[in-house]
Amino acid sequence: MTLGLEKLVDVLKTTGETTRFRLLVLLSAGDLTVSDMTDILGQSQPRISRHLKLLSEEGLIERYQEGAWAFFRLSHEGEAAAVVRQLLGAVDLSDPVLVRDGERLSDVKRERAARAQAYFSRNAAEWDELRRLHVSDEQVEKALAHLIGDAQIDSLLDLGTGTGWVLQQLHAHYRRAVGIDASRDMLAVARANLDRAGILKASVRHGDIFNLPAEAGDFDLVTVHQVLHFLDQPEKAVTEAARVLRSDGRLLIVDLAPHTLDYLREDHAHVRLGFSHQTVQEWLEKAGLVVEDILDLKPVATKGTPALTVTIWLARARSGAEPAASSNTYDILKSEAAQ
Repeated sequence: MTLGLEKLVDVLKTTGETTRFRLLVLLSAGDLTVSDMTDILGQSQPRISRHLKLLSEEGLIERYQEGAWAFFRLSHEGEAAAVVRQLLGAVDLSDPVLVRDGERLSDVKRERAARAQAYFSRNAAEWDELRRLHVSDEQVEKALAHLIGDAQIDSLLDLGTGTGWVLQQLHAHYRRAVGIDASRDMLAVARANLDRAGILKASVRHGDIFNLPAEAGDFDLVTVHQVLHFLDQPEKAVTEAARVLRSDGRLLIVDLAPHTLDYLREDHAHVRLGFSHQTVQEWLEKAGLVVEDILDLKPVATKGTPALTVTIWLARARSGAEPAASSNTYDILKSEAAQ
């Protein structure tokens, strides 16, 4: 990628200031809030905000809102972002200033992880019980990798990302990824898990699965892992997922096959007791997709223990098909306007 002289000089001027470059180094390690960066650099919030504004205006970083919090991350697209990556690659991370910044960043991430772990611990018993009912995560991961294949995925969207499990398990398959979830507590868990795994090419956002903050045709692959059975209108979520697929993009749904464990409604907020092959296939076809594969993963039944089958549906958008219309025009992979 190349830049015109004037644009290149503007980028170099913007990055060529000590505090702003320190901010870029910090953001290369993951998403941070203004408060995080204020604590790390020991500078006032107005000053940090002013530097972030300049970096954002030049297209070097992106801002997104999550409730009352504004998060920032490095931009990954465009010629200016490519220049920044080259500059960051030339940095000596043993520089004493950057070493101190890195130590404070580690403190921030430890605090973030501790808060996330506290939430996870309060709910872990419930999740562990549900896991025992069906096949292991390892079996699901293996099946997903087989269905996705070896081709690199340019952009992945994981709906109802929860702990960020899909973003972690498929990290070798994609170039960039975003997870969406309606629970800010779960987003905190997912963000901490991505930090712990050192996955920088994925981020998570707060969002509504029925009204995604994404442009039509933005993603090569959309995943919906164990989410639909919690929804009153799962077919609408399927339609919205199909809307954001690119031509020839794929939608991968993982959920439970029909079962009779009615206590899951009351104890675990399941709205639907699984889905048949035909039901989900009809939703996919109605959304304009072609079903390519349906795979059942059946657990080994143990005496006295109920066992649930996990089904995976893989569908593809028709090549050259127009994405479904939607009134939502925001793009979560681009810089959002200041609130």
